[in-house]
Amino acid sequence: MTETKPEQPISTPPAEIIAEIKLPPLQSAAWRLERLFGGQRGPHAVGNASTASGENSAPPAAVIANTQSRSLVSSPQNQAKLLKKWLGTASGTAKSSSLSSIADCAKAVLDPSGKCATGRDLLLGFAKASDSEMSDGVATDGGAEGMDVDAPTKSYLVKTPREIEAYLLSLAIRSLWRSNRHAEAYQLSNKALLIVDAHLKECEGLISAAAGGQGGVGGLYPLRARLVRYRSLVLESLLSSAGSGSGEASEVVGVREDLATRYRMAVLAKDGDGMCTVLNLMLRDLLRGNQGVDMLREMEQAHKLLSNATFPIEAPPSNNQLLRYLYYSGRIRALRLEYTASFSALSQCLRKCPTNTGLGFRIAVQRLCVVVQLLMGEIPEREAFEGDGMRGEMRPYLEIARAVRKGDLAVFGETVTRHVQRFRLDGTFTLISRLEHSVVKAGLRRLKTSYSRISLKDVAIRLGLPSAKSAEFIVAKAAFHRRIAYCLTTHNDAVRGMKYHEDAYKRQLEASRGLKRRGEDSKTDEEKAADLEDEFDEDY
Repeated sequence: MTETKPEQPISTPPAEIIAEIKLPPLQSAAWRLERLFGGQRGPHAVGNASTASGENSAPPAAVIANTQSRSLVSSPQNQAKLLKKWLGTASGTAKSSSLSSIADCAKAVLDPSGKCATGRDLLLGFAKASDSEMSDGVATDGGAEGMDVDAPTKSYLVKTPREIEAYLLSLAIRSLWRSNRHAEAYQLSNKALLIVDAHLKECEGLISAAAGGQGGVGGLYPLRARLVRYRSLVLESLLSSAGSGSGEASEVVGVREDLATRYRMAVLAKDGDGMCTVLNLMLRDLLRGNQGVDMLREMEQAHKLLSNATFPIEAPPSNNQLLRYLYYSGRIRALRLEYTASFSALSQCLRKCPTNTGLGFRIAVQRLCVVVQLLMGEIPEREAFEGDGMRGEMRPYLEIARAVRKGDLAVFGETVTRHVQRFRLDGTFTLISRLEHSVVKAGLRRLKTSYSRISLKDVAIRLGLPSAKSAEFIVAKAAFHRRIAYCLTTHNDAVRGMKYHEDAYKRQLEASRGLKRRGEDSKTDEEKAADLEDEFDEDY
């Protein structure tokens, strides 16, 4: 007779976990951030009041875990790290969110009478306006329909209301921007920045009490940088769609002044995310119009900014910001004829780029890197044009590389004319127009290798030059360049040879050891005076 074992009880998850599973994605992400910052477990958590009041209703393990989580978020640096990690996990949820789902989340997790009521009202107002414009009256992605979000036991965020408010505002700005509602997105971005700035100013005196229930302040810095970046991107789209005018020009000047102020504030506050983001935005703004009449002035300002500003390349707060900085710095140096430094920055950017995402960015960097390499007098490898997803986009640049390698100005001019609109759109036309000299140099090298004697008329025909006179000037310039380089090298060597005495290092060694030369110190003052008189007599 077999002995029957008693059935093991089936363990059920806590009530707050079950309730959180039924929540929409945005609300679930909001409560997950609340737990990371040491807050309550969910909107329907039981016993939160007793735990907060100090009663021993929770198990000891839970109390210890809560204490450890509070110690982890005690500093603003840890808060920023936790929030950026949370942003990475919530990126999929953010892509599928709409204005209605964002408003539902704000209504469910933000207290209408709390410190985040302003942002909550803004989000609800945009959602109502969006619903009124829909002809069929059906929301695209409500997410909270059929959910019991207005349960009597519902509670609001305590630890992270400011962070969630800023995050939801950034999602609303992105949703409006992608819906081509640029004016509304720009207005909302300005209001959102004012709200976050007010929160940070309010929390300046509460940083020491951040782990004791007053909410964190370090988590707002990455979100403010995110809002500043969205504002600049929305303004670019707004200007490109509306055209240029006096109002738009004044708006650009105002944003530039605000970015400069925010950069100084970020440096003083040691806000790495804000400093790197704002610096990249200022460089992007100066490079945006580099094909216009003010290119030289904009490039000079960009170079001054790049020289005086500091970017933490060794320990950047974000790899994406580092990649943008390397790309912008490489482009600025290329426009300033610093091709070696530009190629180094662009190569480093390509090595650090992720291979599974950011195809458009990698294509832009590869285009610029190929042009800079051609300007350096080198021909890129074939693999530079054959990357995954790059073959069609890099086709015009492959034809340019072939024309430069062949050394024919006619073929080069025809290729540039055929793809001129593409080069202008890519922002590489200014650099490609400088390649004519490289084409001529490549052609001269080919002719020098093939012929020991050739007439200038044949040189002009083979290089596609207009006349033999032009070939004469180019050949003479190439010969003079070699002679000038040789003369300058000889002059520099001679200056170095005359500047340093042959036994100068011996004198310095003796002086450092406290030794004195016997021949000079053994003479008396009368003997030294006699020697000086003899020298004068010999000279005159």
